[in-house]
Amino acid sequence: MSEYLYPINDILFSLRSVAKTDRLTPYLEDAVDYDLLEAILGEAGKLAEQVIAPINASGDKEGSRVENGEVIEAKGFKEAFKAYSEGGWIGLSGDPEYGGQGLPSYVATAVNEGVQAANLAFSLCPLLSLGAIEAISLHASAELKNLYLPKMLAGEWAGTMNLTEPAAGSDLAAIACKATPDGDVFRIKGQKIFITWGDHQMSDNIIHLVLARLPNAPDGVKGISLFIVPKFLLDGEGELAQRNDVQVVSVEHKMGIHASPTCVMSFGDKEGAVGYLVGQENEGIKAMFTMMNNARQGVGLQGLAISERAYQQALAYAQERKQGMNAERTGRAAIIEHPDVLRMLMTMKSQIDAMRSLIYVAAVENDMSHLALGDDKKHAIARTALYTPIVKGWITEQAQEITSLAVQVHGGMGFIEETGVAQHARDARILPIYEGTNGIQAIDLIGRKLHSDKGAAMMSLLADIEAEVAEWQTSSVSTYANKVKAVLDQAKTATETCLTAMQKNPVLGTGLAYSYMMLMGYLVGAWLQVRALHAAQNDEKLDESQKSSWEHSVAFYCDHVLPRALGHTYSIMFGSATVDNLNKNVFNR
Repeated sequence: MSEYLYPINDILFSLRSVAKTDRLTPYLEDAVDYDLLEAILGEAGKLAEQVIAPINASGDKEGSRVENGEVIEAKGFKEAFKAYSEGGWIGLSGDPEYGGQGLPSYVATAVNEGVQAANLAFSLCPLLSLGAIEAISLHASAELKNLYLPKMLAGEWAGTMNLTEPAAGSDLAAIACKATPDGDVFRIKGQKIFITWGDHQMSDNIIHLVLARLPNAPDGVKGISLFIVPKFLLDGEGELAQRNDVQVVSVEHKMGIHASPTCVMSFGDKEGAVGYLVGQENEGIKAMFTMMNNARQGVGLQGLAISERAYQQALAYAQERKQGMNAERTGRAAIIEHPDVLRMLMTMKSQIDAMRSLIYVAAVENDMSHLALGDDKKHAIARTALYTPIVKGWITEQAQEITSLAVQVHGGMGFIEETGVAQHARDARILPIYEGTNGIQAIDLIGRKLHSDKGAAMMSLLADIEAEVAEWQTSSVSTYANKVKAVLDQAKTATETCLTAMQKNPVLGTGLAYSYMMLMGYLVGAWLQVRALHAAQNDEKLDESQKSSWEHSVAFYCDHVLPRALGHTYSIMFGSATVDNLNKNVFNR
């Protein structure tokens, strides 16, 4: 099993030359210069490689368990979380008023790529904490912020999201968990399932954010409120006091991410769990989407991270494993010399390059949505909303292919657990399901993002791509620019088809959603691949071997990956009637 190496040079290049972090400089009091960023990421890389990665395989084997009503995490995780917290990593982009460091979120994204690649199961705990921190920051009262954010940003307390229920699933309108007023607090009663890191011993307290209904609340999502429900209540000094009426019932036995406890949580088995309202009554859905959108981009990052980890292991194995004769027939060859293995490895690498570019472009756009002013802010908000379902949906779909290819490169040994590569494929499988399935992401893209503004935000993105491609058509990357332009023209037509279908029937129109999400992912990925190559050719920080690597990656992507977009375009243009005619009866046997 190969050791994980944090790809700091690829990350720095993506941030500097593809995501163009200098766009943020006018809006920052203290800009993050290249040397500072390199120093931060260098230390983050050490943490990922030396502390978090070594407990990945052992955590997978050991898993977590419930003892005496408490979840016990795998060995080494508590110590790793302590190192992560004491290093100040969770508070990188947090509000300085509450102890955060106030850095742009793209810095935290770059750090988290390493944490997630090193150990996906471990990384889910800080991911959920970050979502809870953002929801509290944006929606809670000043009193609640002062009580909870400093400890959460310090990593002393963790956070969770408690949305899903046994009878609700992704249908939040069906939530049945109840909240009853009791003086200045609320009593929460109900059960939640699939709660990631719902209980553990890594932090002193766990701050659950729980969706529940108040008495006489409106039906559906309009009647949902959000509550802070801590594992331990606080005394008048803000210190830990008695245990709240919150209990873990069990942990699930899962296909992957074994070291991440996925909990069934019970609230209010006795007198009712004490909860504190976040935001306004019956407006929990707003705060929930703050958590959800944060988590959706985070899950997209996990797709990139686990893909990078799997690729590194496949590449190392291909360089060492000898099988068959070399081209000169003079001796045995490492399998990396075989054309089909080279094809698989470059299929992995070229898509990872595109995925990483999209991740950091979206991260910088998210920072712009918070920091910019006027029209720039409006543009960034719309663009971030557009990128989010593509980041989550398209990237996690690619992670399925890439982790599967890593197994394939290993051949029969990939199917043996001892090599470790199977864990990556098992761990990655949850990602298209997490935080709204990819079908939901696709519907969000074609419905809430495309249909709701009659395509204005999407047309703006396509126009930006077209303008940049036009500049490249007279440059050294013209060959690849022309290939992107051909798919772009098809995508514009497909967009019009989707808009027409949604206007005609918003329900049936969603049958085109998955193909549209994948089409846009491949197109945006190609656009950013060519941007990366154009930048690489003129980047003095890159040596000739790095520039050559980008050339091969982009050439392969444009010839072997980008054409997939045309298949999705065909499905949109000519396959809508086939989907529209489907119903439950066609599957009768």
